[in-house]
Amino acid sequence: MDITHAVFNQPEPLVNYNLFEGNRPLRAALKFNAPELDIADLSALGATLGSAEMQAHARLANSHAPELHSHDRFGRRIDLVEFHPSYHALMTLATGAGLHGTPWVGGSASPHVLRAAGFMLFTELEPSVLCPISMTYAVTPALRGNAAIYADCGPKLTGRVYDSALKVWSDKRGMTMGMGMTEKQGGSDVRANTTRAEPVGHDRWGARYALSGHKWFFSAPMCDAFLVLAQAKAGLSCFFLPRVLPDGSLNAIRIQRLKDKLGNKANASAEVEFQGAQAWRVGDEGRGISQILEMGTMTRLDCALGTSGLMRQALSLALHHTAQRKAFGKLLMDQPLMRNVLADLAIESEAACALSMRLARSFDHSSEAREQALSRLLTPVAKFWICKRGSHFAQEAMECLGGNGYVEEGGEGVMARIYREMPLNSIWEGAGNIMALDLLRALRKADAVAALAHELAAAKGAHPALDRLAGALPARVEEMTSEASELEARRLAQDVALAVQAALLYQTAPGAVFGAFCDSRIAGNWGQAFGTLASGTDFNAIIARAMPH
Repeated sequence: MDITHAVFNQPEPLVNYNLFEGNRPLRAALKFNAPELDIADLSALGATLGSAEMQAHARLANSHAPELHSHDRFGRRIDLVEFHPSYHALMTLATGAGLHGTPWVGGSASPHVLRAAGFMLFTELEPSVLCPISMTYAVTPALRGNAAIYADCGPKLTGRVYDSALKVWSDKRGMTMGMGMTEKQGGSDVRANTTRAEPVGHDRWGARYALSGHKWFFSAPMCDAFLVLAQAKAGLSCFFLPRVLPDGSLNAIRIQRLKDKLGNKANASAEVEFQGAQAWRVGDEGRGISQILEMGTMTRLDCALGTSGLMRQALSLALHHTAQRKAFGKLLMDQPLMRNVLADLAIESEAACALSMRLARSFDHSSEAREQALSRLLTPVAKFWICKRGSHFAQEAMECLGGNGYVEEGGEGVMARIYREMPLNSIWEGAGNIMALDLLRALRKADAVAALAHELAAAKGAHPALDRLAGALPARVEEMTSEASELEARRLAQDVALAVQAALLYQTAPGAVFGAFCDSRIAGNWGQAFGTLASGTDFNAIIARAMPH
């Protein structure tokens, strides 16, 4: 063999490993939030997700993007989106793991925590397919606003069978659901929607309407049904819109085009028009906003979980690469500057995991007033801060791999996919400003302030910088009483996130992680980029805890 073509000093791929067993921060978060939870299924899922077979499916589903077929060869309208077989393999795995419906069928004392852990693990493999999974999870409870539809479709939405066939609901073994809220002129301001709903009758599913209008972002258009917003006589209302009508005919949902997105390539996002599409009202006329807020809370949880999972996978790839690659006479991981970067990323990843899982726990105890208040508080905080940190995190992790991380090839091409995916969770379901404003609304309720104080009390006295931050928050919250306070809403969201993350790390992480987090993020002994931790940090302990295997 020609000596110039010898391959050496190239890392072996990160493959055939258990994503769950090697994730110490996630296991610690589970023990803290749901100590009674049976984790056997998560371990089995972690092994499957780390397999070469599933990694190949993830690569293929992203390499072969969905294709729109608006008409068949004879000119008939079909509005069909075709996916690569690997997309369906991933959907089969996700539904089989119950990531779309576990909390709604019982069988666990902590179903939201259980699902959250599985969702986070799956994100490490492939996040795009989790869009319809997340929406199915979020919209299912809202269907209870129409008892007849829920009785027919609820079991198919929570069952663990994936059925991609375009058929009437009664012939389906399993169903998925999407959402259609935003329009060209309004975006996050859904009250500006112009889609009209005209009553056309009444049947076993209740009041039936004809919808005419459009949706600018209609994610996962191949779902079996959608919850959409439209203007009825009494105002903005929520509707159940199936792709196939009860008589077996296609509904008048016209897919105009698929979005060419930065990332999220395996998932189809569309622009659609409704041309008298048949839909059934869910809940009361004029109450669409309140139902959307309920669904938005759940999808925002998934944004935080998804970003936390992407952080973990980016960190795992960086650790795996630097533990094998040599430069300047020793392993990259043994280089002092690289150790600082890796430890800093590990701290950020563990803090994101801790906050996301704590938020999931509040969903499991929503009947308790304090947990309900904490859910209202932490949902916008986690969505804002974790997702905001994601893109910076991915860029720094990519640098650990150098040029290998920038290419769209092989196992290391996953890093480029992660980088392109990161901004989505920050934008979807309300960007940073929307989350900061939601935090203000939550904090103006006295129960939310008390819930925050209770959450931080566990770490009182653990670190002087944390004590100062926690002690100042109540007065800052009291000042949030005018529109002028909006100017500082992002800063407040950041500080609430950091305080809660620190309190959680005090209870779930080793002292080295907690101390370094407080010293850097709260006390300010930190620079403006990752890799600027103080020299006295216990880098060895932090990196060892974060290793993926």
